Amino acid sequence: MKPDFDKMIDRKESKSIKWDSKVLGEMFGEEDLLPLWVADMDFEAPKEVVDAMQEEVSHGVFGYSKRGEQYYENILRWYKKRFDWEIKKDWLVFTPGVVSAVNYVLQALVEQGQGVIIQEPVYYPFKKAIKNNGCRVVNNPLKYQQGTYEIDFEDFEKKAKDPSTKLFILCSPHNPVGRVWKKEELRRLGEICLENDVLIFSDEIHHDLVFEKGAHHVLANLDSKFDDHVITATAPSKTFNLAGLMSAHLIIKNDSLKRRYRRILEINHIGKQTPISMAAVEAAYGKGEPWLEALLDYLRGNLDLIDSMVKDHLPRAKFTPPEATYLAWLDLREYGFSGKELEERITKEAKVALDGGTWFGSGGDGFIRINFACPRKTLQKALDRIVNALEGK
Repeated sequence: MKPDFDKMIDRKESKSIKWDSKVLGEMFGEEDLLPLWVADMDFEAPKEVVDAMQEEVSHGVFGYSKRGEQYYENILRWYKKRFDWEIKKDWLVFTPGVVSAVNYVLQALVEQGQGVIIQEPVYYPFKKAIKNNGCRVVNNPLKYQQGTYEIDFEDFEKKAKDPSTKLFILCSPHNPVGRVWKKEELRRLGEICLENDVLIFSDEIHHDLVFEKGAHHVLANLDSKFDDHVITATAPSKTFNLAGLMSAHLIIKNDSLKRRYRRILEINHIGKQTPISMAAVEAAYGKGEPWLEALLDYLRGNLDLIDSMVKDHLPRAKFTPPEATYLAWLDLREYGFSGKELEERITKEAKVALDGGTWFGSGGDGFIRINFACPRKTLQKALDRIVNALEGK
């Protein structure tokens, strides 16, 4: 049966961080907001995944559990089919989430005071993790030119050459700007890091949510020479709307890096997974592909709606549809507000909760990020409110 992405689901009393009125009040100063901020979807997970979890629950016993062979086989088959990447079972290392993995990698592989490159505007927990672990943020700002973002390779190489720079956190596809990096861009980044002995943490959590088939390239799969320098982070959470199950994976080929990372997990007694989350992950990678293809079609329709609304009703806005993710990055700088003023206007007048551009660091001032993984009716309502707040219509 085809998924019904138009179905309206009331998440207000479901323990959802995104929809909880108290959380909204703490974050935005207003409780009665239409939330398009936190990057999870307002859609039901694939039926096959829900069925697998319900079957696990019906067993009634929830003791310590281990991952079965089918769990691994489904993941390996997924990466071979969708990315032509032949990974091995022993490369997979469980982690509760990509953000926690960033922290563990910093603890395992980077010393306090050493530099970590990020490319702002970028997913803000990266900077927080770097600072929390006593490391130094090294920003290689993306260049915004004619509606798209490019990498400043000259600046990147200069910063990678600093002997105190030890890690680069790559966001691929990029959140929030929506770029899918080309092969030649990834290869050049990889080669610069290789030449300067800089490790790469490649956050590829959005890699299934790419609108052009085959457009995403896994950095670690481009060339065997990158094997010892790349840690790839993936998860079914964004793909299948399973973020609350806290299940992600690192793919690490180098044995030394793997040992050092696992040592941090061991120190903190991390690595076990719940039987319910294991059932969900196994079913998602084994049976979830038709649902994902239907999702991508629906998200394309939502993107078309945003694009037409911007063109028809927000004449001073600039919008380049993302190549991946369900996150739209709107340039509203011509409306003349500071970043904080813009965010306040969206909150107070539009009554919509969005991620403000300032959250993502330098280059985000005057932008907003819209989560469009919601029923079209919800998206239309939010866009109408934003238009009224900015244009007074």
